[in-house]
This record gives sequence, structure tokens and C-alpha cells, in this order.
Amino acid sequence: MKKREKLELIRKHYPNALTTIDYINKIIDYVEEKLDLEPSQIILADSICSDDVNSIQYPARALEFLGPFKMGGLDGFPFTGLSGMAAFASHVPDDGAVFIYYGPHIGISKEGAIGEINRHGQNSNSLCCGAAVGALNKLIHDVIQPNNITELDYQMNIIEQILYKEKEKILSAEIPLFEATEVIYEAIDKRIQELIASTRYNCKYVIVVGAILINSDSDIGSFSSTKRFEVIDLKTGIRENVISILNQV
Repeated sequence: MKKREKLELIRKHYPNALTTIDYINKIIDYVEEKLDLEPSQIILADSICSDDVNSIQYPARALEFLGPFKMGGLDGFPFTGLSGMAAFASHVPDDGAVFIYYGPHIGISKEGAIGEINRHGQNSNSLCCGAAVGALNKLIHDVIQPNNITELDYQMNIIEQILYKEKEKILSAEIPLFEATEVIYEAIDKRIQELIASTRYNCKYVIVVGAILINSDSDIGSFSSTKRFEVIDLKTGIRENVISILNQV
């Protein structure tokens, strides 16, 4: 399948999606040309799902940054919390920047099925994101108990509670899993902003990129659909919205 055909498949649901390779290339071009920084001056933290497919489909150029520091657990929620953000902030070069990339993920197979992909070496498709699908199924069958968070399955319970709070919105949507992913994104975005506001960074900039990470079959790869791209100048306190750079499709 050619690149344009892959993009056509993904953009049926995410019109501004880019291949993750192109996505990272655009971000690196921006930090080099506009911020006058090299990737080696920037430490990356990602808050994305711990699903192995995200490591497999991680673009090689992202490794030009320092890190990554892993903040995310199931479906990308930043479970390392304030302590994780503080630890990450203490690792940044003084004359550099921190780059925070976050968001949930969702699978779209080459047949166009949402919530599943064909993984390397498997004959049939498997769930993606399995945690989101599992929580959604519990929501549909009305078995999520409000405020039920256990030590044994803490992360999954958090995802369940996020969906439970938006039950009507999700279940009335044309594609409930698509809507559930949007709801999870909003929860992640809110938490990331809270963590940033409560953390001190000893560097020049904080680069904040929120997105839906879209996985597809092993021979198609991954994509990102941007929802937030901002740069905080820590000297002036000015937060600049530069999302247009990643929305040029």
C-alpha cells in the first residue's frame, strides 16, 4: 500500500493525521529552525500507552532526543504523576527544552476496522487499544461501579472511571470507541496541563504536543492526529500555539 493510500485510510476518521515519521520530522525541523535547538538539547517524555506496538512503531528519529522518559501507562494516562514529571524535569539540559508528547492510541486496520490491528507474526487481528476496548465493553454492559479503584487493577480502573463519567456521550456516539478515545484524550490533556503547572523546569522551553496516536497493521505503521502543539517560553511565560505546523497536510 502506498503512502497516500495509507493516509486516505486513516484520514477518513482523522483528517489532519500524518505518518508518525513525518510528524517527528516536522517537530525536529521546528525546534532546529525556530527555537535554534538541536534534538540533543531536548529531553523527551512521552505519555502514551505501554502497548508494545507503540515501541515497535516508535519512529527512529525520535531517538535523536534525550530519553524518552516514560510517563504513560494504560492508554497513555500519565500514571507517573507529579513525581514522574518532577524527575523528568530535573534531567533537562540547562540551555535546552523539554518535549512532552502525550495522548491515547487507537487501532485502524487496513480493512478500516476501528479498534483492531494486525500485529507482526499474527494471523488474525487483535485489539488496540485493548484497555480502552475493555473499559468500553464494561461501560456498555453497565458493570463499571462508580469510584471503584483497586490496587490490583489500578490503571484499568482509572480508565474505566474516565469513561464512566462520560457514559451517555460515549454510548450515544456513532462510533463509541472513537468517542471514548476522545474522552480519554481530554482526561490526559487535563492532567498533563496540571502537572506542567505544578512543575519547575530549569531550561528555555517546554514543548507540549497532544495527539491521538493511531496504530495500523504491522505493514502500514502509525500516525498522529494533533490536538495541541504549544511552546512555553520559560523566560517570558508566553505560551505560543503553533499547531498549524502539524496541521499542514
